Amino acid sequence: MTVPRLISVVVTTFNRSDALLAVLGGLSRQTDRDFEVIVADDGSRDDQQQQLFQSSVAQALKVVHVWHPDVGFTASRIRNRGVSVSRGDYIIFLDGDCVPEVDFVARHRLLAHEGCYVNGSRVLLTAGFTRRVLQESEQIVGRSTAYWLLRRLCGDASKLTGLLRLPDWKMRLQGDFSWKGIRSCNMGVWMADFARVDGFDESFVGWGHEDADFVLRLHHTGLRRKNGFCATEVFHLWHREAERDHESQNAAVVRQRSHTNLTLPTIGYGQCRPNDDAVISRLG
Repeated sequence: MTVPRLISVVVTTFNRSDALLAVLGGLSRQTDRDFEVIVADDGSRDDQQQQLFQSSVAQALKVVHVWHPDVGFTASRIRNRGVSVSRGDYIIFLDGDCVPEVDFVARHRLLAHEGCYVNGSRVLLTAGFTRRVLQESEQIVGRSTAYWLLRRLCGDASKLTGLLRLPDWKMRLQGDFSWKGIRSCNMGVWMADFARVDGFDESFVGWGHEDADFVLRLHHTGLRRKNGFCATEVFHLWHREAERDHESQNAAVVRQRSHTNLTLPTIGYGQCRPNDDAVISRLG
């Protein structure tokens, strides 16, 4: 069985430095330390970037910050740019509002097997509780069972699966492609497999389904989906829903591709970028 040598955690963010710093705080407390952090910034304002640059946790993690100008929701492009500066042989995609538990990296490493990608899950936090986490710096990782039972009883958390740790067993494997539960906010994939499908499709713009397209093309190469429930949960900080102007258009593309054997995107990770406007900063 192949075990990842170095894991690259690619964290996507946009104009939400308070949430991003909470995520980095969770990463700073990982029990498995053999990972690097790349912040893939989809055009945050200068003041938001400065909050990151001046934070001690970002310095301690030696974060690599990849930024490009704000031209709308272009998650596919900035994720690809984040991966382009990574050094790991295994990639974990994490959203900048999803705080990882202390064994997040360790559990992803445990579930990382050849021929599979891992689709993680999340625990939703309420708006009020999120304010406490961000404004009062309430620590939510490494907490006791009693703490999360109370949070659930108070309605602050959507479920208690963040407490459970089920083994790596055959029930985690899913053979057929399904849209249900696909979340690039918490996903693990081998770098070799990411490159094989040429990454995310940058022709997807606006919110929605670029992750489903990515997973569909992985499926077409023969990879199997492994569910990371009760192992890799993250705590998803509340936010208002994004504008979904392009959702139906993006969904239509994925539905059409589901009837093909397509593995490569229209505009992929490996494209030539002669006028690349990305800015790379290395902290720490």
